[in-house]
Amino acid sequence: MPQPTRQPGVIPLPQAINKYFELSLYLLVLMGFGALASTGGLDLPTILLVGMALALRGFLLAERRPVVISERWTTPLTIAYFLFYAADYFVLSRSFLAATVHLVLFAVVVRTFSLRRDRDYTMLAVLAFLMILASAVLTVDSVFLFFFAGFMLMTVATFILMEMRRSEQAAKFQARHSNDTHEHRHLAFALARATPGLVLMILVGAAAVFFLLPRMSANYLGGYSFGNDLSTGFSDRVQLGRIGQIQQSNAVVMHIQISGDKRGQSALHWRGVALSNFDGKNWSNPHEQYSLQREADGAFSVPMFSQGVAPASETGRQAAPGTIAHLIHYRVLLEPIGTNVFFLAPWGRRVMGAYRALAVDAGGAVYDLDSQHAVNLYEADSDMARPSPGQLRSAGDSLPQSVGAYLRVPELDPRIPRLAVQVSGAASNSYDKAVALETYLKTHYGYTLQLLRSPVADPLANFLFERKQGHCEYFASSMAVMLRTLHIPARLVNGFRSEEFNDVTGNYVVRAKNAHSWVEAYFPGYGWITFDPTPGGDVAIPEGWDRAALYLDAAQSFWREWVISYDSSHQYILGQAALSGTRSSWERLQTWAKLNYTRLLNLARRSQRGTEQSPALWLGGALGVGLLLLALGNIGRITRMMRRRRLQAHPERSPDQAAAMWYERMAEFLARRGVKKSTAQTAQEFVRVIEDERLRTKVGQFTDAYESARFGNSGDDAQRLPELFEEVESATKK
Repeated sequence: MPQPTRQPGVIPLPQAINKYFELSLYLLVLMGFGALASTGGLDLPTILLVGMALALRGFLLAERRPVVISERWTTPLTIAYFLFYAADYFVLSRSFLAATVHLVLFAVVVRTFSLRRDRDYTMLAVLAFLMILASAVLTVDSVFLFFFAGFMLMTVATFILMEMRRSEQAAKFQARHSNDTHEHRHLAFALARATPGLVLMILVGAAAVFFLLPRMSANYLGGYSFGNDLSTGFSDRVQLGRIGQIQQSNAVVMHIQISGDKRGQSALHWRGVALSNFDGKNWSNPHEQYSLQREADGAFSVPMFSQGVAPASETGRQAAPGTIAHLIHYRVLLEPIGTNVFFLAPWGRRVMGAYRALAVDAGGAVYDLDSQHAVNLYEADSDMARPSPGQLRSAGDSLPQSVGAYLRVPELDPRIPRLAVQVSGAASNSYDKAVALETYLKTHYGYTLQLLRSPVADPLANFLFERKQGHCEYFASSMAVMLRTLHIPARLVNGFRSEEFNDVTGNYVVRAKNAHSWVEAYFPGYGWITFDPTPGGDVAIPEGWDRAALYLDAAQSFWREWVISYDSSHQYILGQAALSGTRSSWERLQTWAKLNYTRLLNLARRSQRGTEQSPALWLGGALGVGLLLLALGNIGRITRMMRRRRLQAHPERSPDQAAAMWYERMAEFLARRGVKKSTAQTAQEFVRVIEDERLRTKVGQFTDAYESARFGNSGDDAQRLPELFEEVESATKK
C-alpha cells in the first residue's frame, strides 16, 4: 500500500499524541524522583546514578532516538538486583525503607529504557507514584509540595494522553490527517489549558472534603464508639482478671508522640483509672468527679490535689517539697475503644483538645464530659518529677484522714499478712517496705497471660501460694493489699505501658496487649508514688523483617488522623505550618539580605574605583557581559542554528528531521526564484505544477528522497538530500 503523501513539516496526530505521551510520562517520573531526592533521605551515589540515567533518557527523547534495552537483558538484570537487594538490606543500608526505595529506583531506570508495551508504560506510572509515596513517608515540606503539585499536573496530562493513545490504537479506521503544519501544536496548547483546569478542580474538591468539612468536630463519626473488653477494663468497677483478657489482643489502641523523643527512650506508664475499693475479687472507684477549669489558651488545668498533694492557697497547686518539675509534652491519637478516660503520663497537669467539658476525680483520672466529642486526639503536659528515695524514706507515718479508704482490706487469707511482714521485716520505713515487696514479687513469681480455667474462691491466695504465676493484675493487687496490711495507703491503677516505638513516625505504638496494672502508694507530703511489681521489658524498636509492620502502622496512623479524625484542630495545624514555613522563608531571605548588604555595597565601591583606574579593562568586561546577555536572549535561535548545522552535517542520525529541514530550505530557495509552493499543495502536487522541465525533474528527485527519509526514516536518502539540493540550485541557473 503506497505511503500517503503528507505536507512537509506536518507531524501526524497519532505520532504527536505518542510524542507528548512519552514526554509527559518522563516528566511524571522526573517529578517523582525530584520529590524523593529533595527529602534528603537518598544517598549521594543513588542521586547521581539515577539522575544521570534520567538525564540520558531526557536527551534521547529530545533527540528522538529510541533506545530500548533488549528483553534478554531485562530479566537477568532484575534477578541480579534482587540478590543485591538482600545485600543492601542486610549489609549496606541496613534499612527496610532505604533498600526498598533503592529497589523502586532501579525498577524505574530499567523500565524507563525498556518501554515496549502498554503495560510497561502503566508500570512506569505506578513506580512514579511509589516514589511520591516514599517521599511523603520521608518528609513533607514546601519543596515536596512543589514537586507534588508538578506530579499531579503531569499525572492528569499523562492519563489524558494515555486514553487518547489507547482510543487511537483501538480505532478501526484511519483518521484523515490535516495539512495544518501546526496541528500538533494545537494539541499541545489544548492539553496545557485543560490539564491545570482539571488539577484545580481536583484541588477544590479535595479542599471541600478535607478542609471545609471536618468530620470529627461536625459529629460525623465523632460520637461513634462501641463497647468492648477495653472499655470494661477502665470503668469504675473492674473484675480481677479483666486486664488479662484485654492483653490477649494485639490491636492498636493509641499512638503517642512525645516532644523531643525521637529514639524511643521513654518507658512510661499511661494512667487511666485509679481504683481504691477491693472486695477480694473486684476493684471499684467510688470517687466523685470535679469539673476542670479552662485556661485562657483553651487548655484544661488538672489540680495537684488529684496527686494527693494539698493545693496552695495562692497558686492553686503546690509541688512536693524538694522536687523540681520535669514537664513533658505529648500528643495522643486514641482509637475508639468506648471509654471517656484520657490516658496521661503521671502526673497530668494540662489537657488540650476539642472538648467542651472535662472532669477529674481524687484518683487523678481525667474524664471527657462532652458527649458530642469522643476521646480521640488530644495533647497534654505531665510532670515526671519524682522525689528521691532519701526524701521518701523520711516522709514519716502521719497520714491524713482522706487516705483512710486506701487502708481498708477485705477478709484475707491469714498467710497474706504474714508474707507481707516476712518480706518487709528488715525495712525500717514505708518506702523500703514498698521496695521490698515490689522486688519480691518481681523475682519470686512468673508472668503468664494464661487465664484461670475456672474461678477460685480467693484469687490472691491462689496466686501467691499455689499457682505462683499470673498477669499484671495479680502482681499489682497482691502488692496493694500487702501494703495496706502494713498500714501503707495503696491503690490499683489500670492503664497502659508503652513498649514499642515506631522510629518511622516517631510514635509509641500502644496495643491492647500493653494494657497494664500497677500500684501507687501514698507518702505524706509527697503524694502518690508509682511502683510496678510486674516483671517487664524496655521499649523495643522492631528489627529485621518485623520492621515492615512499622510502615503499615505509619500509613494506618496517617489515615486515622488526617482522614477519619480530621477536624478543626487539624485545620489550625495545617494553617500554622503553612504560615510558619512562609514566615521562616521570608525571615531567612531578610537575614540573607542584611548579611550581604554590606558586602554588596563594598563590592560596588570597589567596582567603581576599579572602573576609574582601568576603564579599558572594565569596558571590555562590560562588552563581554553585553555579548553574553545578547547570546542568552537569542538562545533559542542559536540552539536552532546549531541543531540545523548538526543535521546538515549528519542527516543520517535523524532522517525525518533532516528531511523536513532540507525540504523547507528548498521551498524557500525556489520561492525566492519565483517558484512558490502553496500551503494547500502536497509535495508531489507541487512537483507537477513546475513548468520548467529540467527544474521539475530535479525537484521530483529531491521530493522522492525527501519522502523516503521523512516518512520511511531512510538514512541513505537523508544523506543524498544536500547533493540533490545543489542540483536543484544549478537547475535554476540559465
